[in-house]
Amino acid sequence: MLGVALVFVTAFRRLGLGATLGYIVAGVLIGPSVLGLFRDPEAILQVSEIGIALLLFIVGLELQPSRLWRLRNDIFGLGLAQVLVCGFALAALLYFSLDFTIEASLAIGLPLALSSTAQVLPMLRSENELNTPQGERAFSILLFQDLAIVPLITLLAAMSRVAPDPSAPTGWKLALYTVLAVIGLVAFGRIVLNPLFRLIGRLGERELFVVAGLFTVIGAAALMRQFSLSTALGAFVAGVVLAESPYRHELESDVEPFRSILLGLFFLSVGMLLDLRLISQRPLMVIGLAAAVILIKTILLTGLSRAFRCSWTRSFRLGLLLSQAGEFGFVLFAQATSALLITSTAASLFTAVVTISMAATPFLMRITDWLERREVSAEGLDGPELSPETSAIVVGYGRFGQTVAQMMMAKGIGVTLIDKKPGQIELAGEFGTKVYYGDGLRIDLLRTAGAETAKVIAFCNDNEGGELNRDAVKAVLKTFPQASVMVRAFDRRHLIELDGLDLSFAERELFESAVAMGRAALKASGVDRGEIERVDREYRMRDCERLERQSESGDLKAGWETSFSPDRPLPGEEAPVAS
Repeated sequence: MLGVALVFVTAFRRLGLGATLGYIVAGVLIGPSVLGLFRDPEAILQVSEIGIALLLFIVGLELQPSRLWRLRNDIFGLGLAQVLVCGFALAALLYFSLDFTIEASLAIGLPLALSSTAQVLPMLRSENELNTPQGERAFSILLFQDLAIVPLITLLAAMSRVAPDPSAPTGWKLALYTVLAVIGLVAFGRIVLNPLFRLIGRLGERELFVVAGLFTVIGAAALMRQFSLSTALGAFVAGVVLAESPYRHELESDVEPFRSILLGLFFLSVGMLLDLRLISQRPLMVIGLAAAVILIKTILLTGLSRAFRCSWTRSFRLGLLLSQAGEFGFVLFAQATSALLITSTAASLFTAVVTISMAATPFLMRITDWLERREVSAEGLDGPELSPETSAIVVGYGRFGQTVAQMMMAKGIGVTLIDKKPGQIELAGEFGTKVYYGDGLRIDLLRTAGAETAKVIAFCNDNEGGELNRDAVKAVLKTFPQASVMVRAFDRRHLIELDGLDLSFAERELFESAVAMGRAALKASGVDRGEIERVDREYRMRDCERLERQSESGDLKAGWETSFSPDRPLPGEEAPVAS
């Protein structure tokens, strides 16, 4: 399993299709439908589900209770609306198109409304979007879907055609068990877990952190399983309890490798569950149903997100992100089969539909990336001609431009913000910051933004594609001579290209932060403050000299002998002896 995963995930990563699809295809290859190396994928699925619990635990570590409370409207408002609207719409589709009974339609349609937590959350974390408004909204829906497992199991039990098991808990008991289990986990975390991690922290044994972290996750999941509840929910609550612990970063780093491997095995088992013979018998039906699930969920989620005052672009992206059916469908289809609501053939058919919808997600996200890059998505955004008169213009409102702009705003200086990425503009708008759409290198656009009277024009964009070249900056300097023009240089080559222009400021984007880390590294190595200052001055002087010589000659190797190296330390210092 690890060998085939290594090959396929590497290949799919290189193709830009993501790890999830690589795991699923690898699972199909070694599963019963192709090579038959594994005949019992359900057994692997049961073990690998711990990966989902570990994922929710790590997400819980990143969510403090106060932040979770802030998301309550999205969780219980948008989340509830999504499950009900999408679930009943899909049930209606099955009822009218496939002539299913009402009970069978609900038993399949409602599980199909649930999205894949195991697929979406790693996507958001890898793109650093989990803490953005968009990521929080997606997470809120997924969290409610996890909570919805209890009422869905209760509904299946109520519709069951099998005599009820007297030992099985009823619906109100499941709800009560959920509340009691959550309260118990919170109390156990505060009374036992937090003091336990403080003790382990004082002992300094990393192995104990690993053991304690896995014990917390698996123990919380096992408690929930004992009461027929969601194991992922138990792990998530345990993570939230420890979110304010000073050891949460240590816990996250220790648990992460197990999460990655087990979640990979989970997607392998999903691929193994795919019955290719069933698909080959009814290819149009399976693919058509998967496409219908994606289309219906995308349309309805986009509309619901708009109703909750999200922009069209972000609503559509959210709709596509959560358009797949999820792993909870496997569990609920098995329950529906046991309850004689659907046949085993129908369960296999819709398991294939779930798997295909999950496999389609990486392709759908590439479509949204393409759409966001198109300028047509900027329709409806205000241009800088609508901006009030200010004394400063900042072009590019990314991580660099935000710092520059906010430092000026701190002194009450009016700033006009310009960016040409609609997604960035909409994201800033969600935080209450007005950014105007346009290409800040166009002279006519700068003129409408008030550049003729501006004191400062700061180019903070990342120079993607090389637009911020010498000719473009020279034209700005010539047209607006009264302004202090400042440029964020990408690297040494870019700075050399701009050499000789009358810029008020130009610096490589990572230079000062790199020097600051170098100073910190010297301090941590035991170097005293006076020597750190000497190294700082000497490095800056030599680097400046190298830049001058490189600019004069056009040769990047010019002045290389002035740079420090193992055999060229500061005068008075001994070169390190090779061991």
